[in-house]
Amino acid sequence: MKKFTVAVLIIGAFLLYSFLYHSNAVALLPTGSTNSNSPANTSPTNVASPPTSSAGSSGSGSYKDGSYVGSVDDATWGNVQVKAVIQNGKITSVAFLQYPSDRSRSISINAYADPILSQEAIQAQSAQVDLVSGATDTSNAFIQSLTDALSQAK
Repeated sequence: MKKFTVAVLIIGAFLLYSFLYHSNAVALLPTGSTNSNSPANTSPTNVASPPTSSAGSSGSGSYKDGSYVGSVDDATWGNVQVKAVIQNGKITSVAFLQYPSDRSRSISINAYADPILSQEAIQAQSAQVDLVSGATDTSNAFIQSLTDALSQAK
């Protein structure tokens, strides 16, 4: 009976410890990954700004040249907002203006997911990108914000 009680106490302590410190877990970035993003200002700046269009529609792409800021979208642990730059009618860059950065877990997720999402959008030339595993909320908010930015560029 004494061994059983000790075993239950040890298992209970382990479960309590695991439960309480689960939120402090940090995922490791894959080898060779770097974070080129610095933490963004998480306070809402401009929800949508007018496009800084140069010459209307140009080139063979389907968008008007300029910089377009998407809407601020909720990603559960913070807001996501992106800016799309269009040159010669094509998406040339997508930058995160806001992303969840108040928890170490959010920072590590976004350090991994943000470059992937930006690159996918440039390759696809649209907001129709695959979700990044482990960053579903950020991916969905990215898609919504980029969709808004690109709708301004049409």
